[in-house]
Amino acid sequence: MTPEEFRTYGYAVVDWVAHFLENTRDFPVLPDTKPGELIDILPASGPEEGENFTEILADFEQLIVPRITHWNHPRFLGYFANSSPGEAILAEMLAATLNPNAMLWKSAPAAVELEQVTLDWLRQWIGLSPGWFGQILDTASTSTLHAIIAARVRKGFASMDPRLVLYASSHAHSSVEKGALAAGLARDRVRRIEVDSAYRLRLDSLSAAIEQDLASGLIPFCVIPTIGTTSVASIDPVPGIVSLARQYGLWVHVDCAYGGSVAIAEQYRPLFTGMDEADSCVVNPHKWLFVPMDLSVLYCREARWLRDAFSVVPEYLRTVEDPRALNYHEYGLPLGRRFRSLKLWFVLRAFGRRRLAALIHQQIEDAKWIAAQIAQHPDFEVCAPVEFSLVVFHHKGGDAANDRLLDRIHESGKALLSPNVLDGRKVIRLAIGNIQTTRDDIRMVWDLLQEAAAAGPISTF
Repeated sequence: MTPEEFRTYGYAVVDWVAHFLENTRDFPVLPDTKPGELIDILPASGPEEGENFTEILADFEQLIVPRITHWNHPRFLGYFANSSPGEAILAEMLAATLNPNAMLWKSAPAAVELEQVTLDWLRQWIGLSPGWFGQILDTASTSTLHAIIAARVRKGFASMDPRLVLYASSHAHSSVEKGALAAGLARDRVRRIEVDSAYRLRLDSLSAAIEQDLASGLIPFCVIPTIGTTSVASIDPVPGIVSLARQYGLWVHVDCAYGGSVAIAEQYRPLFTGMDEADSCVVNPHKWLFVPMDLSVLYCREARWLRDAFSVVPEYLRTVEDPRALNYHEYGLPLGRRFRSLKLWFVLRAFGRRRLAALIHQQIEDAKWIAAQIAQHPDFEVCAPVEFSLVVFHHKGGDAANDRLLDRIHESGKALLSPNVLDGRKVIRLAIGNIQTTRDDIRMVWDLLQEAAAAGPISTF
């Protein structure tokens, strides 16, 4: 592509992006497509000769866009929403243009140092004390895996030992178990600790489990509390967990992948008490800090703990030692590292802490608003405390009613919510987090829910 062609097509792409961001609500959140449909439409083999870029763009618009679930839609309220604002989209374009590999300081000085600066800004904003070491990874699953491996090495085990045991609540994210499996733990060495009526890990049950494992000759080495669980956004008692962990010599990794962004709003900082006393934590700016996928931040109290676990330096990666030259590849699994910090830098600078905090606060208020509407309706029930921007509820008509209700919402194409099972019954999750979502969007979804519930006899759902 010549520079002139790039300008022509680049302007066309930017125009399309601007149109999409301006008119996102006109697109169906969930596509009307069937499994395998795109596979059947596209050629079975790639082209032998290059194709005209105009045709490629046309196929993107006509074949891909109608079959995508629009996570960037203001009424995408399932799972945990993410956002891709214009500022970050432009940063992604610039990062791809420079295309550095931030594995060594020498290989990408600006990328490595910008990562250090932005993560220190974020550290300050979420209330961690000076000295925490941060690195950008792709997702919380990878961040948690790193923490588990570092915890094992710090416990004195260079490789996995079948006696090692990890603890997390029964509502901890599946990435905890996956990370443990990837690190070499057997499934039966991941203890799922029961929770209280607010779905918080019970300290007495954790203590009992640790004592029982010690008595059986096992070696407890890590506990993972959550601030903002995926199931109900519950908050484990981190201060008590840290205190207990210190008695037994356990590493504490705090999973606040979803909830961590809330800490930039000072009025919510008490919810994060104890996090600064942990050994590591994960925060995902791509979940609720309005940074596009993917960008997960792993913080560790001591950088050397990660280096002890992951440093492998072949001759072709050796450079002159300098105390200010950070080589990130020594602190984690990836060697190839994208210039992710650029989009984080753009967002933090373009919005500033106060505006980001105000947006998050408003979304928590929107969640409380719709929770109040649901609680007042005779046919609906809120099923868990609303701590952040996640509302978990159900229709009182039973599991089949909730399945059908969700189907009707999705068939409309106007919103997307996600299902879950809580206390043995099916519930619906409504998670606010997209930067474009307004109270009007939430009001519209509440109207849709009531209309869907009234569309036919509840017994036929």
